[in-house]
Amino acid sequence: MGEEELDIFAGAINVVASAPGAQKVELFGKYFPKYINAASQALSAICRKEEIMKILPITDPAFRKYGRQITNVDLTGLVEVLSGQPVPEGVVYEPSVEALEATSAMEALTTEAFGELPIQIGYCNGHNELLNAVEYHRSSELNIAATDAILILGMQQDIQEDFTYDTSKMEAFLVPAGVGVEIYATTLHYAPCGVNGAGFQVAVVLPKGTNYPLEKSHADLSVAAANEDALLTAKNKWLIGHAEGGLDAGSYIGLKGKNLNVNE
Repeated sequence: MGEEELDIFAGAINVVASAPGAQKVELFGKYFPKYINAASQALSAICRKEEIMKILPITDPAFRKYGRQITNVDLTGLVEVLSGQPVPEGVVYEPSVEALEATSAMEALTTEAFGELPIQIGYCNGHNELLNAVEYHRSSELNIAATDAILILGMQQDIQEDFTYDTSKMEAFLVPAGVGVEIYATTLHYAPCGVNGAGFQVAVVLPKGTNYPLEKSHADLSVAAANEDALLTAKNKWLIGHAEGGLDAGSYIGLKGKNLNVNE
């Protein structure tokens, strides 16, 4: 191959390499037709890999704007009790579980994590791989994992004036079994996801009364684009759903983009 041919070959390689995943196979066939059959499978695999959601460790600097790891409280007893709680095929959330609140972590988390405010310890267990919605509170939430679990997180500051939110802004993080994290009040989150299709067990610690039924009337969904009060679906819980999330009819659907899947 002469120098001129080498330059053309190198240029074609650069064009293919810099193309978005969905165009790589097409461009490869254009520039290298003799090799397309042999390479199409490999290139398709590259495309799929590019589309898979990246799962970061909570030690990654990107996690700092969403929360922090809990290191000043012994969570061993809480994790042991949580490990004995049911793991359904779907997702179940219990805001307050007596067995979890009877552990020594209850007093320590009340004192050290919530500054002596009354708290509740429940769990979110089950099987899940989808985002479905985002919620936020006027307080931090603690998530303590008895199994490996994935949290999909975003920032309240990125919610638009009409209370819509682009899911492409979200990031996913792996919380290892036995580890607890504080999720800040301005962090968008929802149900955890399992790892590789496995079930998950995550304790959820919040100020007492959070996520319980509302007792007063609030703004109607018809004004949700202008009034945050219409997003309130439970005490201290503001929620924005995805059209594919399977939420109740009274939920505000404001998530734009893909209903994120940790396995895609």
